[in-house]
Amino acid sequence: MPIIYEPVVRCGDGWSRAAPDAPALEVEGLHFAYPDGHVALRGVSLQVRCGEKVALVGPNGAGKSTLLLHLNGLLNGGQGSVRVMGMPVTTSNLPFIRARVGLVFQNPDDQLFSPTVYEDVAFGPLHMGLPEDEVRRRVAQALAQVGMAHYADRLSYHLSMGEKKRVAIATVLSMHPDILVLDEPSAGLDPRARRGLINLLRSLPITMLASTHDMLMVRELFPRMVIMDEGRIVADGPTAELLAQPELLEAHGLEAL
Repeated sequence: MPIIYEPVVRCGDGWSRAAPDAPALEVEGLHFAYPDGHVALRGVSLQVRCGEKVALVGPNGAGKSTLLLHLNGLLNGGQGSVRVMGMPVTTSNLPFIRARVGLVFQNPDDQLFSPTVYEDVAFGPLHMGLPEDEVRRRVAQALAQVGMAHYADRLSYHLSMGEKKRVAIATVLSMHPDILVLDEPSAGLDPRARRGLINLLRSLPITMLASTHDMLMVRELFPRMVIMDEGRIVADGPTAELLAQPELLEAHGLEAL
């Protein structure tokens, strides 16, 4: 019989049971090297609390995507620890972890593989073993959250890039995650689709960590900013304060606004 994983605590998504400042994500001393010997993470430590919206910025090769892939166990084998809602990210805990961490890839075509939008969004809840009525309810809710309520029967590969990004977000929202993790969410979008995405992300009552080069979006949407470079976190603080330090930004390959 399928197992439905339910956490002890939840946070930041509108059905909260945890204290508002409880840690949703805890990374401690994370080191990681790829099989070819490239060292991607060098002792990364990071904590994200329930309800926070945090931007992860830095130049290409800084280790941002590698860090994101550790948050739900797509990468492992390094030194250090990662905990989600107090639960360690280990092989035995992956079904729980992957329901709690909604990871949205940079390219939505890596995430959308079913014939229709409905089937893509229903995939996660179905594999949680939820009853059909609950699956339908979650799909309808997730599509409504991203402004795609009338797209359930559409073919995913016929959608625009902006529409695909929204559906990709819906595929993880249907799992009722505690933290939404996004890799370059605004990449490849025209100005109208980018503005729509920013408004969507602002409206979602969920803990959020986004890796991005879009510094204008960071300034507008994320109160906290974490700068990575060469596999390390080199700065972590209020976005407004870090953006007011052009020397810091330029030293780590970032555009000063």
